[in-house]
Amino acid sequence: MSESYPGAEFIKDTVAHTGRFGEIVALEDSVIASLTAVDYTGNARTSFPLKAACEMCGVFTSITLTSGTVIAYKI
Repeated sequence: MSESYPGAEFIKDTVAHTGRFGEIVALEDSVIASLTAVDYTGNARTSFPLKAACEMCGVFTSITLTSGTVIAYKI
């Protein structure tokens, strides 16, 4: 991770987590149930896998997991 973030949220449950996140990193193989991103176009962001150590960058405002563990870095 090359950016400096003011904090992070450890996510290991299936509850919706909201805020403003700049990066999401999978600590183990995970499945994202839903993801809301700012200024995102394209296919639905539901039920997709994220392999261990995979990073996603952008501006995310909500994330819900089906399984796995991720860290969402706050912006």
